[in-house]
Amino acid sequence: QACLLRHPRPNYFLCFYGFTAPRHVDSLNSATTFQSCRAGGGRRERERVKLLIGTAMAAKALSLESVRESLVRQEDTIVFSLIERAQYPLNSPAYDATPGLDGSLVEVLFKETEVLHAKLGRYEYEEENAFFPDDMPQPLITYNNHPQVLHPAAAKININNTLWKTYFDKLLPLITANGDDGNYVSTCLCDLSCLQALSKRIHYGKFVAEVKYQDAPQDYEPAIRAQDRDALMRLLTFEKVEEMVKKRVGNKAKVFGQEIISDSTEGTGKQKIDPSVASLIYEEWVMPLTKLVEVEYLLRRLD
Repeated sequence: QACLLRHPRPNYFLCFYGFTAPRHVDSLNSATTFQSCRAGGGRRERERVKLLIGTAMAAKALSLESVRESLVRQEDTIVFSLIERAQYPLNSPAYDATPGLDGSLVEVLFKETEVLHAKLGRYEYEEENAFFPDDMPQPLITYNNHPQVLHPAAAKININNTLWKTYFDKLLPLITANGDDGNYVSTCLCDLSCLQALSKRIHYGKFVAEVKYQDAPQDYEPAIRAQDRDALMRLLTFEKVEEMVKKRVGNKAKVFGQEIISDSTEGTGKQKIDPSVASLIYEEWVMPLTKLVEVEYLLRRLD
């Protein structure tokens, strides 16, 4: 799609025609780029050219197959994190206001962790979304090798508040037993892993929506222009695929969560997490919230 060559004279930078930028990226004028490089702002302009080309290549590389592969891998992470959390009882004191802390133990752990991650540039990546994004520090490190492939409006879509409430009110009681063993910090660390994995999977709906839109914009644009949420939800819903996902997640929970006898490859039949619960979590919350993100993204796709 694009070919970059250095001219024998050191400050010349040629960009050959054939480059097509995504709609949300300013189009690249080869002649203008060549002249501006020659005029003296060459280094900055070269970096801009590289970024634009990287963005176009990344957008081209985004396919339904690559998105599907990522979602399947994320299932493994989610199932393992649920199994880890299930080893502890509910431990409700970890979620109550704690003397000496500004909020509950889990809230403080999340906020402090996200501040550190923000400084290291985690939330510069489009697939990452913070649970407490207010007053987030600027990153100390920037990564220029991660081009933008989503519409800029994607940055405004964050439903972690809904996920937070759903996790503690509905999901957590399904995978934990009532009780208190005092392991509050370990419990909160497991909650951190679960929620971050769930958040990434759910907000990956932005990528799902983008690749579906790229594949058939003519199907989605009428509903987008009409801001018709119901029509978009119908276009995004594939019941057979959802049933397949539920079954696969349940099978993974069954395999990953079985107790293995030390001197045998056979399981004991005892499960660390009920496979039907893992399927239910996907059916009731993960997939519906993912589709909610997809709809919110598409409603802004033509902004």
